[in-house]
Amino acid sequence: GLLLFGHLDLFTGSPVVRIQITLRNIRAASHPGGTWDLGNKGSVLIRDFTISVRLPPATGPATIRCSTERGASSLHHDREIEVDQDSSGGENWKHHTHLNRDRIVPHRFRGYRVTSDGKAQEGLRATPIVTVERAGQFVGITTPHFWENFPKSIAADENGITFALFPPQSAAAHELQGGEQKTHVFYVACGKDEVTEEPLAWCRSPLIAHADPEWYVSAEAVPYLTPAAGDANAAYLGLAELPVEGPDTFFTKREEIDEYGWRNFGEVYADHEAVYHRGSERLVSHYNNQFDVINGCIVQFLRSADMRWWELFVSAADHMCDIDMYHTNGDKQAYNGGLFPFTFHYADADTSTHRGYPRVLQSAARVTFGRDFETLGTTGEVLKQATARGLGGGPSASHVYNQGVMLAYFLTGNPLYLETAMGLAEFVVNIDAPRAILRCLSSEYSGSATTSGTGDYHGPGRASGNSILALLVGHRLTGRREFLDKAEQIIRRASHPNQDIDSLDLLNAELRWFYVMHLQALGHYLDYKLELGELDNMYAYARLTLLHFAQWMASHERPFLDQLDRLQYPTETWPAQDMRKVEAFQFAAKHAHGSEKAQFLERAEWFFRYVERALSEFSTRSLCRPVNLMMNFGWSHAWWQQHPNTMAPEPAVQLPPEEFGEWRMFVPQKARAFRRAKVTVAATAILGVLFAAGLVYLLIR
Repeated sequence: GLLLFGHLDLFTGSPVVRIQITLRNIRAASHPGGTWDLGNKGSVLIRDFTISVRLPPATGPATIRCSTERGASSLHHDREIEVDQDSSGGENWKHHTHLNRDRIVPHRFRGYRVTSDGKAQEGLRATPIVTVERAGQFVGITTPHFWENFPKSIAADENGITFALFPPQSAAAHELQGGEQKTHVFYVACGKDEVTEEPLAWCRSPLIAHADPEWYVSAEAVPYLTPAAGDANAAYLGLAELPVEGPDTFFTKREEIDEYGWRNFGEVYADHEAVYHRGSERLVSHYNNQFDVINGCIVQFLRSADMRWWELFVSAADHMCDIDMYHTNGDKQAYNGGLFPFTFHYADADTSTHRGYPRVLQSAARVTFGRDFETLGTTGEVLKQATARGLGGGPSASHVYNQGVMLAYFLTGNPLYLETAMGLAEFVVNIDAPRAILRCLSSEYSGSATTSGTGDYHGPGRASGNSILALLVGHRLTGRREFLDKAEQIIRRASHPNQDIDSLDLLNAELRWFYVMHLQALGHYLDYKLELGELDNMYAYARLTLLHFAQWMASHERPFLDQLDRLQYPTETWPAQDMRKVEAFQFAAKHAHGSEKAQFLERAEWFFRYVERALSEFSTRSLCRPVNLMMNFGWSHAWWQQHPNTMAPEPAVQLPPEEFGEWRMFVPQKARAFRRAKVTVAATAILGVLFAAGLVYLLIR
């Protein structure tokens, strides 16, 4: 069930090679009762995964050197050295973030331990460079993220170096869950490296070449981009920069629950889920690239050239590709190859790690670490409800985000990013395909690409919006028409220029807030059709649909927090979500004329200023979810302030809305099949009764 593959980067005139090696468990995970815990079937336990680089046989003494941390001197060691990083070294190094299948935190000590020539010393966070030289032969190894991806171990003697990616000395085996993978990146020098005075120092802390924001803007790879330095919207900038500025950055959040280790590094702590938690320990919740954290970080990097954003998006993309993706074809059609959603709301991740639904939620009496439901406040109530209704949920179209990882590929060339971005486009196509087992009753599509909220809703929503965007990425990367055709099919399925909007209950914020995601996707689709030069009937259809909904929004939409009676939790997230309306109105203004265009721009401006003001008043504005929404949305407003008269071209053929017929709610394959099965059973029963009645008549005649 294990697949091993890698990627090598060679450097001209240098003996150094960069190695990216991935260990993938291609088995499906078992998820009994909808739970996805460590210890479930499908996992693989790895006792030892070690890379060895040996010197050729020779006589004479060896020179063994090690620089343990960045900035530390390279010291000579007589016979051997081992650097063993067993935990992060942070204040919360034994946090229950690191629970294993046996429900224990297996770390043996805080930080790292160096053993050399019979002596031992300890430290907190190692990023070692280890080299061995003998008889003119030289080998060396380092990695930029050693302690962050603990446990790790590197050892050297006179014969060479061994680098334990999953160390055998760890207290417990390393578990790769079904469909999980881990990618390790390290540098090996097979000769004297002379790029820096200390060999391999440039690999331990590599320089990153990048352009100025003005160049990224001129490239137009990201539409509506402007340099942050020229953005006059100071309040918005203050909100969008919170992940890297101030006392509650994403880097600070990592430390709160020790979001480190080979499975956790790169993840963003979903601290907004812990607001109502009243337990004695910090609740663990993982964000799993919800609302495309990666995309938000990249946009902010492109606007500012601030390398802190680069550090965030690269580690987040690595984590997404390895841990958040479900790398298997052995599970159900609806899950294979998808992206796991965020941790179950207001509940501790426990042993489900990044897969959302731990088995502890099924316990009716006790929860994490034996605490009673009642001691957990709101979290306990959520757990009670989950227990009562049962669990479930793996990857779905409501959680498909590949725009960020596509941009990460464009900036870095990492092939895993490309594979992930294309894989999620394939996922949308595959989950919507008709189920083979039901084909005898219906050949309709499954509807999994468009079901949002309740199972029978296939109108404009979260799933349809995300599916459209994912498919546009797939087409951009591959040129395969099937992706664009599928996006257009989903647009027609979920929305229409003549749609009865009032019947969709869109003002029910708790139930239908996500319809704006679909409108944002329509705007991106129209921009992409312009880029392709396709001003065809589908361009006309999507344009009329966007204008139809924008007209309705201009008359009916108001801030989500104006509907307190319809919100379960009136948190800071609601004004942050209102920023999506700004983008929807801007897209509509691009296709409108005269007074209608002016109205859409006015509405965009009004909602933008409202979000700036309302969100800034929340003391919780720096929580993960609202700041991620600010990273992703709102930045385009500066472009529209500078280009308010921008107009998109008209369709090649002007078609009135009535030309597209009427819209009806989509009925998926399963529902159609059940209906036909009922009719078949009923008809069979009636025929049976008639046959029996006829037989009785003949017998008594």
